[in-house]
Amino acid sequence: MIDLSMIKHIHIVGIGGVSNSAIAEILLKQGFEVTGSDLHQSDVTDALVQKGISIQYSHDKKNIDGAELVVYTSAVSDDNPEITSAVAQNTPCISRAEMLGQIMAGYKKSIAIAGTHGKTTTTSMVTRIFNDASFDPTALVGGYFNDIKSNVRLGSSDIFITEACEYKENFLSFFPNVGVILNVDEDHLDYYRDLDHIVNAFAKFSNNIVEKGTLILNGDDYNSRKILSYYSGKVLTFGLNDHCDYIAKNIIYNNLGQATFDVFYKDQKITKISLLIPGQHNIYNALAAFAVGHLYNVDIALITTRLSSFKNANRRFEPIGKVGEITIFDDYAHHPNEIKASLEAAARMTDINRIICIFQPHTYSRTKDLLNEFAAAFSNASEVILCDIYAAREVDHGEVSSLDLMRAMIKENVKVNYFPTFEEIKRYILQNALPSDLIITMGAGDVYKLSHMILNALEDNQ
Repeated sequence: MIDLSMIKHIHIVGIGGVSNSAIAEILLKQGFEVTGSDLHQSDVTDALVQKGISIQYSHDKKNIDGAELVVYTSAVSDDNPEITSAVAQNTPCISRAEMLGQIMAGYKKSIAIAGTHGKTTTTSMVTRIFNDASFDPTALVGGYFNDIKSNVRLGSSDIFITEACEYKENFLSFFPNVGVILNVDEDHLDYYRDLDHIVNAFAKFSNNIVEKGTLILNGDDYNSRKILSYYSGKVLTFGLNDHCDYIAKNIIYNNLGQATFDVFYKDQKITKISLLIPGQHNIYNALAAFAVGHLYNVDIALITTRLSSFKNANRRFEPIGKVGEITIFDDYAHHPNEIKASLEAAARMTDINRIICIFQPHTYSRTKDLLNEFAAAFSNASEVILCDIYAAREVDHGEVSSLDLMRAMIKENVKVNYFPTFEEIKRYILQNALPSDLIITMGAGDVYKLSHMILNALEDNQ
């Protein structure tokens, strides 16, 4: 641990990222001088500059002049000039996760939400439950959340809410009072050896929960239940089956795929929730958030009202617009199980005729490692249109492409097309979209831009 009381100036490499920008705001509020660097100017960096943070749009050793601590992300390479310069000057360097863990240690009621899927939605739900002056939490969300008009809420209480990302075991820098595990699945196989390695990492995360803390865990998820043999502290489970502590029963879906269900706690009905967001996976997310609020003695009526009026963070099954009878959504799903969950939610929408999914695979390693799982994930789509793979942090070594995925999908009897550019996809949609179609752009890259391109083009053609 770094003694932050001895530090005044903190420099953040990659300050424009979702998590780093939130950390920058928290540190600024705590009285530190904060500077940063990023290769790209954005609305996020512009907002930080307006708050008084100096940002350089390059990576240069001069950027860390005067800094007493340097914070970096997993995406920053070891040969980054700011990192190498800091090391040469014996300036301490810590990862984004380590910095976040140090910040978290200053709060008596810290809540860390982990899981392969659903972290941003559930963190947003928990933030909404606590989002008023009486609780006044600090919260970090992995996307823009309209309730807080940002990805970060700066509070003054002892409540701290954050996502806990498993990539490269980053969440092992966290020591929360409450740890939530939504699910455990194969992902990030560019780092993890296999599923057992992933389960082991989540088990370590659970054992980082402070003494007398609580683990809230998906009791229906097979891999999550494996963790119980490694953890001896207090556990609360949630799910749809009777062995769980918090159970959703009497589930009914409306024509938009939105669920109404009764919440039971230890065999006693305590409330009824009607969600505004669709899909069974969001019942699980809501139960996890409910359990957090209930654990902290938030009034049940308040939890119910806030979950029943919850609208998701951006890029989480987000409605983009409707032109005539054609509806456009955008979704962040980039793992086979996330794709299945989102398309199952779409399939419950009874006013929809066809589901046209425009999918942008995210990273070469994930696409290669889970190629067959991806190919089988689109059974609820009437048609899939593939974009090129979004490289993100990776380099294309020519081992896999969207054409490989297309061939695998054809073997699964999926109707699929591939186009190398967004413009070609837009033209195809304009020529082929029909009334009552749902067009959903999907992926963790920049495919969201295409949803707006299609919306604007359809409006222009009216």
